[in-house]
Amino acid sequence: MKKIVISALAFAPTLVFAQQLGNLETLLNSIKRLVNLALPIVVALGLLGFFWGLVQYIFAAGDETKKEAGKNHMIWGIVALFVMVSVWGLVQFIGTAFNIQQGGSVNIPTVPGI
Repeated sequence: MKKIVISALAFAPTLVFAQQLGNLETLLNSIKRLVNLALPIVVALGLLGFFWGLVQYIFAAGDETKKEAGKNHMIWGIVALFVMVSVWGLVQFIGTAFNIQQGGSVNIPTVPGI
């Protein structure tokens, strides 16, 4: 019980100065920028995995084990692409359903001027 009270008191200054969220906005915008930069790279890696499996399948003309490995790479590449595009579409759908602005900076709700 004492730990909970001490923890609550440790965060009391944060609650008092909750109106000043400039650093939090900067952090969230930085994370958003990082995700926007990483997204095309991750999709490209999924596509590269598919094409690597295709190359393995084509060059393994007589070897069934290499053909199977190529098939597995192609299947997992397609699954990865499907999951990435589906999640992206789901996020877009939820954003439009709740009227959340896509793009721009992050808007953190604040308490009206005191």
